[in-house]
Amino acid sequence: MSNTASPRLEAEAISSKERGQWEMVGRRFFRHRAAVVSLVIFILVVLFAYIGPFLWKWDYKIHSEIPSWAAPSLDHPFGTDKAGRDMLGAMMQATKQSLNVSLVVAIGSTVLGALYGAVAGFYRGWVDSLMMRFLDIMFVIPFLVITGALAGAIDTSVRWYHMAIILAVFGWTSIARAVRAEVLSLREKEFIEAARSAGGSDWHIIVKHLIPNTMSVIIVSVTLQIAFAILSETTLSFLGLGIQSPDTSLGLLIEAAGASAFNEHWYLFYIPGLMIILIALTINFIGDGLRDAMDPRQTMVRR
Repeated sequence: MSNTASPRLEAEAISSKERGQWEMVGRRFFRHRAAVVSLVIFILVVLFAYIGPFLWKWDYKIHSEIPSWAAPSLDHPFGTDKAGRDMLGAMMQATKQSLNVSLVVAIGSTVLGALYGAVAGFYRGWVDSLMMRFLDIMFVIPFLVITGALAGAIDTSVRWYHMAIILAVFGWTSIARAVRAEVLSLREKEFIEAARSAGGSDWHIIVKHLIPNTMSVIIVSVTLQIAFAILSETTLSFLGLGIQSPDTSLGLLIEAAGASAFNEHWYLFYIPGLMIILIALTINFIGDGLRDAMDPRQTMVRR
């Protein structure tokens, strides 16, 4: 009876310990004021993008009853553009599409990078050398050049999901290196040896033991990938190589503003620009808070 209950008690003890660790991480994160404020702001941005269109009377499309080049007012808080489009509705849609891109890129590149880095770190030897040389080649290729070229090769107008896939395929390299470094230190631990002794396959060990134990690195990387995707999509769209009409994004709004943004129609440029800066800053602060919460030694080192 005691032998049967022992594994159950051990499992419950491990589960309780893990819950305690995550509670500690949560407490440390909420002591990071900048991260907490940034999290609140980012949640408001998400609500603005996804819930706002249901509450605002104008969508992002062109309407004949909307005047062109209207300055910000009560009827059109962010003004209107040359085509007669309400810029508040356009900002909601553009922010939504840019967030869609960033979230897909963050998830896709994190999965690719985590698996790639874990496999390289686990097998080491010639497998690791070969995979790292390929990674070096990926780092050498100019990121904006290759992603812009692929986007330009699409026959139809580039939609947000095209851009998300392209950025995810080429945006996983830094995550792979971070996870590999973590796995190299974990693969010799006792729990990995115990998993091998229990007959666990290499894939089982990588997926069930190594990757979950690199979760702190992965979670921080996800937040940084969101900022990376927002800035990359904005740059490509501003250069005319990213998302194209009839779809929209924050970068496309800035690109569409053109030369008029620097004189009387300043709001067409600066409002989307401020939203991009706001998202990038809040995500970076959230990433800092998560890193400090999961590894308090980082805070001690900086001090």
